Amino acid sequence: MKIVEYLAVNGASPFRNWFDRLDSRAAAKVTTALIRMGLGNKSTVESVGGGVYERKIDYGPGYRVYFGMDGEELIILVGGGTKKRQSQDIETARERWTDYRKRKKQP
Repeated sequence: MKIVEYLAVNGASPFRNWFDRLDSRAAAKVTTALIRMGLGNKSTVESVGGGVYERKIDYGPGYRVYFGMDGEELIILVGGGTKKRQSQDIETARERWTDYRKRKKQP
């Protein structure tokens, strides 16, 4: 399964901006989770509505990765966060997913 990062209109990757601020252990846990998702393991994935899914990572403050599916072979990473900011992160992820879908439809 292919995993790519959502890019904002200005070309920035919100997921990358979040990921780059993680300490090395947290980054390793997130990377492992992404590898497992790429191999088809979605055991700790839940829908959070609006076409967005949340991958929980049981480490530290409860990291989360937010993504949407574009077909069966592509996961678009729209953000990351922690349990503490979960509600805000979900809302932001939904907005980014809506933006991605809208821009994809444009010729």
